[in-house]
Order: sequence, then structure tokens, then C-alpha cells
Amino acid sequence: MNARRRPHISVPATAGACALALFALAGCGTGGAGTDEDGKLKVVTSFYPMEFLAEEVGGEHVAVSTLTKPGTDPHDLRISPQQTAELTQSGLVLYVKGLQPAVDDAVEQSGVEHVVEAGALAEHAGEEEHGAEPHGARSGHGADEDEGHEGEGHDEGEGHEGEGHDGHDHGGLDPHVWLDPVQYAAVAEGVGEALAEADPDHAEDYRKNADSLVGKLGELDTEFENGLKNAATDTFITSHAAFGHLAARYGLDQEAIAGLSPEDEPSGARMKELHDVAERENVSTVFFETLASDRTVKALAGDLELRTDVLDPLEGITEQSRGDDYFAVMRANLEALRKALGAE
Repeated sequence: MNARRRPHISVPATAGACALALFALAGCGTGGAGTDEDGKLKVVTSFYPMEFLAEEVGGEHVAVSTLTKPGTDPHDLRISPQQTAELTQSGLVLYVKGLQPAVDDAVEQSGVEHVVEAGALAEHAGEEEHGAEPHGARSGHGADEDEGHEGEGHDEGEGHEGEGHDGHDHGGLDPHVWLDPVQYAAVAEGVGEALAEADPDHAEDYRKNADSLVGKLGELDTEFENGLKNAATDTFITSHAAFGHLAARYGLDQEAIAGLSPEDEPSGARMKELHDVAERENVSTVFFETLASDRTVKALAGDLELRTDVLDPLEGITEQSRGDDYFAVMRANLEALRKALGAE
């Protein structure tokens, strides 16, 4: 099993991320921010994890909307003319680059004064806390690299490098930073600073709300750290490579059927690798998710006589979600992982 290094969340650890918010803003000014008829700052978010942050940190001073409606796979989002207009009239935009190409293009063309890219905040926080030392999380490596955990692999939690099935680089960065409570806390801290910059009259409240959310995420981090101790195996198989940051945080090995996009189809060679991994690492469960097809997951699990369960990448909250907000679903994910890894 991989040695775990105790992560922690503290205001000093995320202070650099707060300052970086100024660099993640496009044009830092104090006037002309879009507001609604009640005088609230209009905040447009790309999808649920960003919407949750904006609501928690913005509180009563913001009017939050999201471009990705519940039940929609965010990877497949198309921006309507109405949403384009909503975006250009907003006071602040919060998104994650690399997850939704349509959003990336729309934000770039919007001309909005205050734009916050969450991945930059999370990446900077990871560099400050961990330097260049990787946690050893892997995704989609070949059998030779994984044998005995000796392969160098790559670190999806540091620098956000993503890798798809068959170990091929998909040329993108892993955007799923919200699945690591520590990195998500850094983003929350940065969002507080960004809102304070866009709406200085309520800066104190934004920072207070951000500090409160950081504290809750610190508690969640501790729950994951303690809950995943003494597991029988560190390896889990999931439908697509969404959990690299979470795996890196807690010393786990993610083996993904597909790459960063859930639409990727694995090759026969990759499926054979997963058979070998499952047998070698005593994998008991193959995870699927609610917004993507579970056909390949069920086929693999059936071949190996393994259980299936849900590991939710939290890209949206629906009636099928195991909880009604970020914290509830993350705790459901923790329980699913504990059961699958034998950490109960």
C-alpha cells in the first residue's frame, strides 16, 4: 500500500491561492459589475461544483445561475444565445477550464470584467503545499508499469495532467479539482477574494463565508483521511478518469476504463489490463456514475464477478444522486470507497 502523507487545510496553506485570484481575474476593477434588479451581483457559473461555491461564498449578496442544468452531462453542454447573453451581462463568471469546451469559448468571447478560472487556484495551492513531490496516484497505466507499484506513472493530482485509457495522453488537464477537498478549499478562498474584488461593499462577508466553507472542507478532508486508513487495497476501478485528484490526495490508485471524457471507449488491450489489475490488486468493485452509461462497467464487472457501485464525480445533482449537495454526495463517495477498498 502507498504511504499516505497527512494533508491539511489551513488559511496559511491557501493564502497564496487568495492572492492568485487577482491573476485569475480578467480585468480587476471595482465598477460596472453586472447586478440584478435587487442590486445583487450576478454570478454565472459553468456547472454544479462552481454553482455551489458561488452560493456558499456569495451568500445573500449574489444572484447565482449555472449554464449546466441538472441532469445534463456537462461535457456535452451547448451554449444557447440566451445563455450567451446571460454570460456577457454577468458581474462575475466562475468556471473550470478544460471540462466544457463550449464554456471555455463563450467565456473567452464574453468580455466579462471579472472571470475566475478555478483550476488555476487549485493548481497553485497544490504547488504551494506539496511542491514537486507526487502522491503516486495513477490512472490508466499498463500492466508492466503497475506491477508491484514500481512504475513512475504520472501524478494527476499535481499539475493536473490527465491520461486516458491505454496510458495515452489526451492532451488535456484533469479539471476535476473539486473532488479533492483541499484543492476545493483553495478555490473557495480564491472565490472569496474574487467576489470581494468585484463587489467591495460586501468584501468582509465574502471572506467570512469563504473561511467558513474552508473549515467545513477541512473537516471533510479529515473524514476522508481517517476513513480510508488501513484499507485492504489502494486500487479502485472507475468508469472514467475523474478521480485522479482525490486519489492523489489520499494515496490511492485510480484505474479508469475511459479517459478524462466519459465518452471515450476503451480498447480491448485496456480491458485486458483491467482484468489483470483487478486480480492482482484484489479489486472488489467497479464504479460507475449516474450521468454516464454503465454498459462497459457492467460488462467488466460481470466478466470478473465483481460488485458495481456508484462513485459520483459530482458534475451535477439529480434525483439519482446520493445526497442533495456537495458534502452529502462526497460523504456517500467516501462510504462507497471504504466498502470497496476494505477500509470498513
